[in-house]
Amino acid sequence: MRRRTCLALAAVLLAAPAGCGLTSGSPMVDDVEPGSIGKGKPLEGADLTVTSKEFTEQLVLGAIMGIAFEAAGAEVLDRTGIQGSVGTRAAVENGDADATYEYTGTAWITYLGHSKPIPDPEQQWKAVKEADAKKGLTWLPPARLNNTYALAMNQANYKKYRTKTLSEVTALSKSDPGAVTLCVEGEFANRADGLPGLEKAYGMDIPARNITQMDTGIIYTQTAKGACTYGEVYTTDGRIKSMNLVVMEDDKKFFPNYNAAPMVRTATLKKWPAIASVLDPVTRALTNDVAQTLNAKVDVDGEDPHQVALDWMKERGFVKEG
Repeated sequence: MRRRTCLALAAVLLAAPAGCGLTSGSPMVDDVEPGSIGKGKPLEGADLTVTSKEFTEQLVLGAIMGIAFEAAGAEVLDRTGIQGSVGTRAAVENGDADATYEYTGTAWITYLGHSKPIPDPEQQWKAVKEADAKKGLTWLPPARLNNTYALAMNQANYKKYRTKTLSEVTALSKSDPGAVTLCVEGEFANRADGLPGLEKAYGMDIPARNITQMDTGIIYTQTAKGACTYGEVYTTDGRIKSMNLVVMEDDKKFFPNYNAAPMVRTATLKKWPAIASVLDPVTRALTNDVAQTLNAKVDVDGEDPHQVALDWMKERGFVKEG
């Protein structure tokens, strides 16, 4: 999964942060004023650095955070686009950055070393918040946006089979074994929190001949074409909406929760406590549907992630043109 980083890369990132973009960056210069957030400019005088990972959703979320800070009066340094989860985390931990939107499941499994996720998203966030408090990091309330694994199908196959949940997919695999064919990434095909765990949790038994491994981008196009009945997707990917795919509900809550939430350096939050009130309304507005729409503007329409974030912030009334 793209949010995860191998140990070798982690070691390189931690040993040589200067080579990961942690000491570079450019000022955000959006001409914005407070809208529904940032009134009274409670962050005036603050110099804040935002960071993110390098994939589309993270670039958009990093820009959203930075624009919110700008509207509230802060000077913002943009250090978004760091390669890998570990480098982004390290930037906030060691003070090279002040805040980022991070995923609860990533923190719990990748950073904090737990093998089993917590099924309830609120409890997952609370557990991460408590553990990271000891590391000088504060987790603000999470978004409904949950960027996790799922299986999806095209409209033609949905009309044919009418499955809505993974339990129904399991039932179909038993009543009509040839109907359930899968397009998946190689990693997903072999991970405990991927296909092997999914089959065990739901009692599936998909024959190897019905499983095709391929790159992520190809999965979406092949699923849309109907080359496989179900494709492995990320729940906030913009191609789900643009290709009109139907996502199966994980009714047994097998997949980990990857809810996005602001992860802020505690020392920064103590100095500028208004960060919490500035970000909270924005975070509450972030859903899977919003993420799919914004991600599609970048990945499908070719728009700039920062501009997509700025347009959304204005459309929602969070900020106004300066």
